[in-house]
Amino acid sequence: MSEPITPLYPKPAGPRPLQGCYLEAPLAPPERRAPFVYANFVASLDGRISVPAPNGGQTVPHSIANPRDWRLLQELAGHADLLLSSGRYLRELDAGSAQDILPVGEGAAFADIRQWRAREGLAPQPDVAVFSASLDFPVPQRLLDQGRRLIVLTGDRPEAGRARRLEAAGACIVRVGSGPRPQGAALHEALAGLGYRRIYGVTGPYVLHTLLAAGVVDSLFLTTVHRMLGGKPFTTPCEGELLAAPADFRLRWLYLDAAGPDGVTQTFARYDRRTG
Repeated sequence: MSEPITPLYPKPAGPRPLQGCYLEAPLAPPERRAPFVYANFVASLDGRISVPAPNGGQTVPHSIANPRDWRLLQELAGHADLLLSSGRYLRELDAGSAQDILPVGEGAAFADIRQWRAREGLAPQPDVAVFSASLDFPVPQRLLDQGRRLIVLTGDRPEAGRARRLEAAGACIVRVGSGPRPQGAALHEALAGLGYRRIYGVTGPYVLHTLLAAGVVDSLFLTTVHRMLGGKPFTTPCEGELLAAPADFRLRWLYLDAAGPDGVTQTFARYDRRTG
């Protein structure tokens, strides 16, 4: 992690450390009281974010996953009071095939992030909200043992038996929207009502589509590894029907990293939702 990164935008500058790049930067305006929703992805130069996993489902390509991007993901989690995840991730965690436990990481490498959270008055670990229509996943005791609250966001007609099972295991069921699937605007309102202010989406492209369609994504952090992968099926950060209105963003910052996977360059970008 000792290799520096180079600021390119909004103003080119001399090299700076990777560590602290996202953690030290303000996430939302200090006067912001409504929930601030943000997400991140790592993508190849041709826009791929995942490939088929050996055990089914999708996974981040090994050729673009890298510890420097992972460090920045941990820093983004450092700002959060809630992580928005998916039932699929909890199934993978239960099966032992998940990339890692949801951040913030407990190792020595991330001690500075945990210390930063303590100084900011945040809990040691952010709570977790799971976006699910089926409720077909276990409640990982590991998350509860970390002192996290587990919230399940679902539609207005969840399967009663599964809902009871999750509640008995320690989860809180929150019905959002007026259909079988949780809806973006209602989700945003429900989480605001629960007191959450910094919501970090660490889920997949279909949930991002739902949130973009509702106009509730404030910032998108995108790591682009300068490798072309190709292949099928092809998954991008936003998957689903054509959005009724494009989700417009403006570039907030851009860094160049010359120490990406196998010496490939990569860029770290932040995009903020265009308003007004």
